[in-house]
Amino acid sequence: MSKFSHRSAQKELLDGDHLPFEDIRLNMQELDFINTWLGGHLITLAGIRCLLHSTATLKSPLHICEIGCGGGDNLRVIKKYLDRKGISAHYTGIDLNPHCIAYAESRKENEGITFICSDYKKAEFGSKPHIIFSSLFCHHFNNEALKQQWQWMKHHTTLGFFVNDLHRHPLAYYSIRWLTNWFSKSYLVKNDAPLSVLRGFHKNELIALQQELLPGNITLQWKWAFRWLLVYKHEPTNI
Repeated sequence: MSKFSHRSAQKELLDGDHLPFEDIRLNMQELDFINTWLGGHLITLAGIRCLLHSTATLKSPLHICEIGCGGGDNLRVIKKYLDRKGISAHYTGIDLNPHCIAYAESRKENEGITFICSDYKKAEFGSKPHIIFSSLFCHHFNNEALKQQWQWMKHHTTLGFFVNDLHRHPLAYYSIRWLTNWFSKSYLVKNDAPLSVLRGFHKNELIALQQELLPGNITLQWKWAFRWLLVYKHEPTNI
């Protein structure tokens, strides 16, 4: 059976315990580079734009939260984008790994973003964020955990949530394996980048999950390079 037929259950090295800070720091730096040059950040901005249609009804600044925020580069990109648009917002990044949070907080370009070291399910908000999102986070979980995660995101938002994650495809797998083998200096990236693709999703898998859990105002789009953007919007009465 092809290894692309079903999602891999193999754990990534980044999910392990006791990884040295410097190894995680290099991993975060290279992931930021990959997201910048292969369009991952543009997909995150597309998710934000899909949900901003409702902001005209808001009387307070937006609150945007990322779960599994890593080094905070997604939130940094969103903040720059909304600042240029003159849209006021608060930003929160949540990650369970203390080294990821330490790295995110150490970056000058992340100034103005609040980072929390916690399991996202245990995070406490004074009021619900308007938008919660994840990028390259969902593929770390099995389907049962994903169901709980999406329900949590739905329950804890007022505008909606979105997911930016990987399309499990042979071309994506072999391309990223070749690129990281040649250009990466991080053993974590070299191992985890191609494995992440094998832990990614086919369209029918995401459709099955969302139909079971999220009937209603939801869109699923394929994006370059081999990504899925899933956006859930609350009905206006829930804002």
